[in-house]
Amino acid sequence: MKPIIAITTYGRFEKETASPYYQHHFCLPTLYIDAVRRAGGIPFLLPPGEADLAAALAAVDGVLITGGGDVDPAEYGGNVEHPTLGGIDWERDESELKLVRMVANNGRFLPTLAICRGMQVVNVALGGSLYENIADVRPEDIHRGDDGGWTMHTVEVLPSSLLAEVVQAERVTIYSGNHQAVKVVAPGLRAAATAADGMIEAIEHTGLPWLLGVQWHPEKSAAEDPTQQRLFDELVQEAARRKVK
Repeated sequence: MKPIIAITTYGRFEKETASPYYQHHFCLPTLYIDAVRRAGGIPFLLPPGEADLAAALAAVDGVLITGGGDVDPAEYGGNVEHPTLGGIDWERDESELKLVRMVANNGRFLPTLAICRGMQVVNVALGGSLYENIADVRPEDIHRGDDGGWTMHTVEVLPSSLLAEVVQAERVTIYSGNHQAVKVVAPGLRAAATAADGMIEAIEHTGLPWLLGVQWHPEKSAAEDPTQQRLFDELVQEAARRKVK
């Protein structure tokens, strides 16, 4: 049987809509699902608020923590009044922080890929902190377009890292749209890639076999870029290897 990959969804309060029927809803861009399917995995959507996360994790072989809104700065001792904060969903924060801690401390380890917000959640869950707004410390912000949307830039990959093994490259061109970033790396994690401005673009766990976070959005170009698709391929392949052990 193919590996089953739990994929977190946006929170019920994270995306606004004009329709009252869809005012509170869980959703997920299809690009994440497409990338997991191309890799040979079966998507298992995991919305916030699941009361029995242990049962959910027992049913899957790997985890994908997706992008989304900002993590509440109260979770890492940050500025909860920062004017650029947006898309905070406390139910999602609670669920995903718990999810990461369970994955990191579970007797049955699950390979985990965390994307954008997901990488930030991993760092906060394990004791790290974030910059509430990159432009506060890097006025020449290369991580978002002039309109606040998507842009592309390159990242330098740490040699001999898990990330380097996965993407098989020392420099990668990526899709970026984040206004927050890892500030202090959590104990047990290390930086695995950096941007030209020195911001951390990837983290990985030094004591667990396959826990990787990337600040960019590989799902946006994975269909055309084998380097980005490899992140999903390796997640699913690692899940398959552990499934048969």
